[in-house]
Amino acid sequence: MKAYRYSVKLKLGLIVFAGLIAIASLAYTNQLVERLREREQFIIQLWASAQEHLASASQYQNPYILTFREIEELLEAQAPAAGSNARQRLNEFKEALAWARSMPPPGDVTLAFEIVQQGQFGIPAVITDSARTEPLVWHSVPGVPPRDSLRNMSPEEAQRVLDRVLERARAMAQNYEPISIELGPGENKLEQFIFYDDSRLVRELTTFPYIQLLFVALFILVGYLGFSYVRRSEQSSLWVGMAKEAAHQLGTPISSLMGWTELLKSGELEPEQQKAAVREIEDDIERLKRVASRFSDIGSLPKLEVTEIAPVVHATADYIRRRLPQQARHVELELDVNDDLRAPINVELFEWVIENLLKNALDAIESAEGNIHIRGRLEDGRVVLDVSDTGKGIDRSNWKNIFRPGYSTKKRGWGLGLSLAKRIVEDYHGGSLTLEQSRIGQGTTFRIAVPAAEVDEPVPHAQAG
Repeated sequence: MKAYRYSVKLKLGLIVFAGLIAIASLAYTNQLVERLREREQFIIQLWASAQEHLASASQYQNPYILTFREIEELLEAQAPAAGSNARQRLNEFKEALAWARSMPPPGDVTLAFEIVQQGQFGIPAVITDSARTEPLVWHSVPGVPPRDSLRNMSPEEAQRVLDRVLERARAMAQNYEPISIELGPGENKLEQFIFYDDSRLVRELTTFPYIQLLFVALFILVGYLGFSYVRRSEQSSLWVGMAKEAAHQLGTPISSLMGWTELLKSGELEPEQQKAAVREIEDDIERLKRVASRFSDIGSLPKLEVTEIAPVVHATADYIRRRLPQQARHVELELDVNDDLRAPINVELFEWVIENLLKNALDAIESAEGNIHIRGRLEDGRVVLDVSDTGKGIDRSNWKNIFRPGYSTKKRGWGLGLSLAKRIVEDYHGGSLTLEQSRIGQGTTFRIAVPAAEVDEPVPHAQAG
């Protein structure tokens, strides 16, 4: 229940944290969008002012406007008497005069002319007449060809384009108020309107945080599904491993009991042999009790008692010695544990930890001869036990996996021994179980460290995780 509550709190914390990230991202992006919109509105205002200034300059400030009109009247007077070639030449002169008459004078309008020539920097804009019914100029309008392309269209096609531009202008008016520009002074001035909208950059930036959040959500979903699959797989391996471990733990004493029972039934044993058989049966029954106690303590809060460590280590080592290979290999099990080491432990579970480490060490020795060494000492207020072997070693890339449920390098292993041992030491005894060192072909050392106890120290109680 405690683990479940912790998991729920962790999930809620992650959701709240993700929500804060989303709010911060949206707020920051909206701030950037507003700043860009203000800059674009300023650019449109500047462009509109340039249009007014340029029109005023070209139409009313040209100092040679009257001279151009006189020259045009002279050319008109020469036209009736001119031949076809001369008439064509006169038309070219008229066009040149019209262009020169539309040009602004040099000086303060040069910048305005450059602004108009550059357009609106990619900002969609449409200029209409005073009635807002006829588009005159447009730039960067999505889905609409430029005005110059109307020359190559039929009247019907050109009208459809104009209707589309006008429709886009009306849509722009729903977002931003059109800007009025006045061309010319006094009563003869003309009024036009500039419709504009957000640039493509602003639109993409507005939708970017939602797309970003979508990808983050997909990433979290894929990660959650992946971690859930891994967790289910580990839980499945854990349950299967627990079942196999239980069968393995119970199998040896049960097989021994069955053998002694058959011998007693046969009636062929001498009285001394019968007594020995009874002692062995009692040992097997005691072994079954310890196995049952181990699995019972795994699921509950174990009781810790201040205990001398050396006798516990020796008892477990004696149990393993009786199962050391006697023919194909020669493996020595050496102990170097100080007699004054004391710690609050659960004897049944602590024996299980040492037993698992010794079994792993025994399985790691593949050569004809090998050595397993247990060293125990007091270090910085902690009882430290190093279990070393001269086996095949563990590859560096697998160090992080050896304590994971279900991981095993043995063909017939189920990868639960080290995982259970680590849980027993860390969750129940408040200590640590680590892989101290390992080299391929030279051996491995695991280290157990648990808090030491003084003689009069009260027995602490570990908290089950």
